[in-house]
Amino acid sequence: MCRFERDVLITGIKVGTETFSTPKMLEEDMEVAIKMVVVGNGAVGKSSMIQRYCKGIFTKDYKKTIGVDFLERQIQVNDEDVRLMLWDTAGQEEFDAITKAYYRGAQACVLVFSTTDRESFEAISSWREKVVAEVGDIPTVLVQNKIDLLDDSCIKNEEAEALAKKLKLRFYRTSVKEDLNVNEVFKYLAEKYLQKLKQQIAEDPELMHSSSNKIGVFNTAGGGHLGPNSSTLNGGDVINLRPNKQRTKKNRNPFSSCSIP
Repeated sequence: MCRFERDVLITGIKVGTETFSTPKMLEEDMEVAIKMVVVGNGAVGKSSMIQRYCKGIFTKDYKKTIGVDFLERQIQVNDEDVRLMLWDTAGQEEFDAITKAYYRGAQACVLVFSTTDRESFEAISSWREKVVAEVGDIPTVLVQNKIDLLDDSCIKNEEAEALAKKLKLRFYRTSVKEDLNVNEVFKYLAEKYLQKLKQQIAEDPELMHSSSNKIGVFNTAGGGHLGPNSSTLNGGDVINLRPNKQRTKKNRNPFSSCSIP
């Protein structure tokens, strides 16, 4: 039977003789929220990257991240509303036990090293292993930051490209200072996660209606399968979210996106 509960509707999924026909993956009271962790050695520009992306600002003053920081940004990806929850993790070893706990539940990862810091480049494989140990193989990109300082580079282009190939990761060269390729990093990860999400739902549509809500889709109307302000992510971590009031004001006709051949 076709569901008229403002649930997820996927093009081409058939139940009996009825077909879900909406071109969008989610209905208007549902939202995809993606937890992304940004990891790497200290002073490579992780905090600056998130600040640039979420707030559009850049400061050259370095302040060591103590434990974990968090910012979010709402974007549209392929006509879907997506909330990116960006977790800025400390790069110093003394915070390792704290930051590892925040990897759990992550659905995408940015691995960052600095053009001017050879040690940060050599540590990338170790950071990758730490993340994979906690959350498995999630959409990940490798980022070489501070390319505006290429004259002081400690890493050859071929070395960086070889590492990306070895780890089988998309590779970006960014300059947070010049705002170069920062948006592209997070847009790519959001697109990769949405692809993974659609594939999961196509294989098992009931995932969307599961009370565990493990694939990062949240009912923003506040009266869905979970409590109005919380949702469980991969690994069981709970992230408090605010309902998207602008979107929930819309009164969608629940029959408008479902056609019966």
